[in-house]
Amino acid sequence: VLLVRNRKEFSALGSKCPHYGAPLSKGVLRGERLRCPWHGACFNIRTGDIEEYPSLDCISCFKVTVEDGKVFVTAKKKVLTLPAATEHEQHLGLASPIGVAALVCAETLRQEGFTGRIIMATKEKHVPYDKSKLSKEMDLKAEDVYLRKPEFLDAQDIEFWTEKEAVSVDFQKQQVSFMDGSSQKYHQLLIATGSHSSFLKVPGADLQNVCILQTPEDSRKILELATGKNLVIIGASFIGTRLDWSSRVPAAARTNGTSLQPGGAAVLPAWVLAGHSCFYSSTAWNFLMNTETSPFQMLQNKGVKFHMKSELCELKGKDGKVTEAVLANGEKLPADVVVVGIGSTPSSAFLKGTSIARDDKGAILVDLHMQTNIPNVFAAGDVVSFPVALLNGDWSSIHHQQVAEAHGHFAALNMLKKEKELHTVPFFWTTLFGKSIRYAGCGKGYTDTVVKGSLEQQKFLIFYLRDGHVTAAASLNCDPMVSLIAEVLYLGKLISKEEAE
Repeated sequence: VLLVRNRKEFSALGSKCPHYGAPLSKGVLRGERLRCPWHGACFNIRTGDIEEYPSLDCISCFKVTVEDGKVFVTAKKKVLTLPAATEHEQHLGLASPIGVAALVCAETLRQEGFTGRIIMATKEKHVPYDKSKLSKEMDLKAEDVYLRKPEFLDAQDIEFWTEKEAVSVDFQKQQVSFMDGSSQKYHQLLIATGSHSSFLKVPGADLQNVCILQTPEDSRKILELATGKNLVIIGASFIGTRLDWSSRVPAAARTNGTSLQPGGAAVLPAWVLAGHSCFYSSTAWNFLMNTETSPFQMLQNKGVKFHMKSELCELKGKDGKVTEAVLANGEKLPADVVVVGIGSTPSSAFLKGTSIARDDKGAILVDLHMQTNIPNVFAAGDVVSFPVALLNGDWSSIHHQQVAEAHGHFAALNMLKKEKELHTVPFFWTTLFGKSIRYAGCGKGYTDTVVKGSLEQQKFLIFYLRDGHVTAAASLNCDPMVSLIAEVLYLGKLISKEEAE
């Protein structure tokens, strides 16, 4: 049990974050909000309710009494009872391969008392799963990464249609048509079809053993193909490929899913091609690439070679299988397996020719209610572009699980006419060789940085500024500070350059 004193009031809560079991005693407390130190999930200390994702579950909240200067905690498990429902409509959600936005939307509808029919339809054959584990524990079975078991969805009376790909939507008739020739009417529709990998548009991209990492099947296939082989990873963006690919995939491919650790057994050579490195300022990038104990340097010591700012020109093969990757400078890299991680594209092609508003990249435009320009049609997750408060309301797409969950939650509330505007601070995370990297906010278009700490200490914090104010922060081994900054940004407070310094 975690006992919290906020001014003169006490609260007793479950001590571990339901997401990945982080110790909440090491988190950040601000007012009545307790933020997890690992992945940014946030809980209300009075009720245990979720206030920021990625956790899908609340934390237990226990009765506290104070008598004669002593605090007594009664550890009785809280039982959630849904309020009586008043509406009986039909909600249809088109889910992405991960489906987390649609999942949270469906759960929120039930938690808010909706008793009508809810359908989730996906082209996948799995219930929503934790995609972040696909590059970390590559030998897991699909059911090991499920966010919710099929039995849970059944208990919530949520219909889940697998291998049911949407091919068109008739917004006037309020009807979705599927690949198998069937169709389904809806009263309200959530489009959460996510994004798909931007596959290589170069000669040789259709060769065998050129892979993407999108599904549990992809993960196991890469593990099987790459064991003891030359592996080329194309792309090293923090968001696009998740930085830990560059350590986890080569390591997992050779050690049967075990993360490569300092002092571990030597591995066969692997090559990582990186495009331009994203959110990091020169200070962070210098640490990652150049210092003696940096994660990338450790990988290089294990035989991993980096080709930064290199462009792929061609993939060559023999007997239909890839054998080498050719760079624009003429260098040739032996390749038995190629993993492509060069970003993603919104999965909205099935809406082409309709009146729904999309941007030039295909992302569906929504407002802060997650409402599209079509009545009774909402959208959430990687498939949307939405007004980002930290960017002064500029539209942007942020492809991340925590953001998608927030989208699904607010979409559900507004389906129920609660008129709630999206309010969230993006929170990203990864760990390389025991070194924790955290990023909160949205640094798109930043013009200045403030760096606290040093490379030598291997502990620093970087503020990203736009129009003179902090819009994001990144850190190395400084998790509580990024969590605290996330809370300040959540409250809408402006941090000037002088305050950051």
